[in-house]
Amino acid sequence: MSPRQITVLGECVADAFTEPANTANELALRVLPGGGPANTAVALARLGVPTRFLARLSGDVFGRMFRAHLEASGVDLSDAVAAAEPSTLAVAELDAAGQAAFSFHAQNTADWQWAPGELAGVDLTETACVHTGSLALVSEPGAAAVEEFLAAASPRVTISIDPNVRPLLVDPEVYRAKLAHWCGLADILRLSEDDLGILLPGTLPERACDLWHAAGARLVVITLGADGALASLDGQRLLVSGAATRVVDTVGAGDSFTAGLLRHLAARGLLGGRLDALGLDDVAEACRFGAQVAALTCSVAGPNPPWRNQLEQLATAGGA
Repeated sequence: MSPRQITVLGECVADAFTEPANTANELALRVLPGGGPANTAVALARLGVPTRFLARLSGDVFGRMFRAHLEASGVDLSDAVAAAEPSTLAVAELDAAGQAAFSFHAQNTADWQWAPGELAGVDLTETACVHTGSLALVSEPGAAAVEEFLAAASPRVTISIDPNVRPLLVDPEVYRAKLAHWCGLADILRLSEDDLGILLPGTLPERACDLWHAAGARLVVITLGADGALASLDGQRLLVSGAATRVVDTVGAGDSFTAGLLRHLAARGLLGGRLDALGLDDVAEACRFGAQVAALTCSVAGPNPPWRNQLEQLATAGGA
């Protein structure tokens, strides 16, 4: 069987949520560890997957919070870089439906300063899949080093990419210019319907899947919020319903879905190559599991994905 370790590469972001303050001229913030790739690494580790996280972690107060959070969740940080730069901060405002709008404080922060030498020595012998995406793939100067790492890794492992478009921080044209190249590197492309609307406005999801298949991605999954997900494997498509839940907020839901998807595929030995043994039934099961993980994440505040025993309890109660 292929090795089951999953290596995640990308950023940590301090997610600051506004809260009522004591006086009118004050703003209270509650800060939680976040960042798309970090959320996915945490979710994978909590689901019982051996998970390594390649990150540049600052020594500031947020960086120390990230490290403690990742290690407490069981993430391997042995190849993380101790960075001199400050951490990235995002301030979130939640609407009535729990959807978050972020403003970023990310100039010259640790996450984007990758140098080729920092990734050149990473051993992928025990890795079945490398997952990355979000700002790490588009923020210079480190984005080029990340793409070089993926290109070197792709002949040996399954590559999973989540673009996680942040138009307030990076011009969508940057994502559009790079996406075909990423599909050429990736076996799995997971993105949200919001991402689709930004990357290919007015394009039907099925048409988008065909475009990304033609560029090289074998499995494309577009998450549709509470409506579930559309999955396309080499052009064979299916819709998977969402899992019912009481939504507190949706922060980290897509990252948790990706973790559930990858965990299911890893547990069945389907990662580690070009997905040659993957069938549409496997995709359906993996998406259903991903939807359950995402639903549990939405049921609590912030990017706080569930642990494996919570999924097991749900299954025992007949909820899976």
